[in-house]
Amino acid sequence: MTVNKIKWLALISVLCVVAGSAHASDLAKEKRWADQITDTLMVGDVQWLNTGQHKFLGLYTENTGAREAGGVIIMHGIGIHPNWDTIVHPLRSVLPESGWHTLSIQMPILSNEAEFKDYIPLFTEVRPRIEAAIAFLKGKGINKIVLIGHSLGASMGAHYLAGKVDEAVVAYVAIGASGGGSSEVDYLKSLAKIRLPVLELFGENDLPQVISTQGSKAKIAKEVGIKDYKQIKVPGADHFFAGKNEVLVKTVDDWIARFTDGK
Repeated sequence: MTVNKIKWLALISVLCVVAGSAHASDLAKEKRWADQITDTLMVGDVQWLNTGQHKFLGLYTENTGAREAGGVIIMHGIGIHPNWDTIVHPLRSVLPESGWHTLSIQMPILSNEAEFKDYIPLFTEVRPRIEAAIAFLKGKGINKIVLIGHSLGASMGAHYLAGKVDEAVVAYVAIGASGGGSSEVDYLKSLAKIRLPVLELFGENDLPQVISTQGSKAKIAKEVGIKDYKQIKVPGADHFFAGKNEVLVKTVDDWIARFTDGK
């Protein structure tokens, strides 16, 4: 083999790696988030989950309540992590007081400048992560699971539910879900394929693309026959429920209470 040919093959290999990484989660950023979280974690335990291709961070918090309600998997929004101080941390740390075991998982992420369109290729990584999270909870003997997603996490959760769904999953809470795009992973297209109970939770001052599509979401839910579908608008809340996290947790807790495992 000539030197030029070796150089050419090496260049092709580098280009393939670069091209592949452009359509995959930023694992280096995931590690930085994980290092930061594990150094300061006060509530719950670190659990490294595995998709079969790579490991990713999960934060597991056991039920501290008087009853056994079931499990909750929490999926954060764009560019952040499973211990974010608004929405994610309040849900994962407070719901255990009502009997829920919570597992907040790291979803695929990109650079801070990335937009929804940049995340579309990463949706292929969503199902393996959610399936790994479900398997973890079922391994703990938890047989009723509610999925909760915020923002991009809401679209990712809906994307999973639009396909084959594990029998342990009984309901879905979508917080600040956008929709109306042309992509096949658009939230509205996924919603049309969901048959589980769905709660749409959003703020009075949420993003325009969240508020403007609530009518379309309700119409889709009615057309496809989602029997237990509800929309709740939280007065004064923005997309991250700043200053409204107590109301957020109570609203979610009240709605998912009907899906306990009955133990």
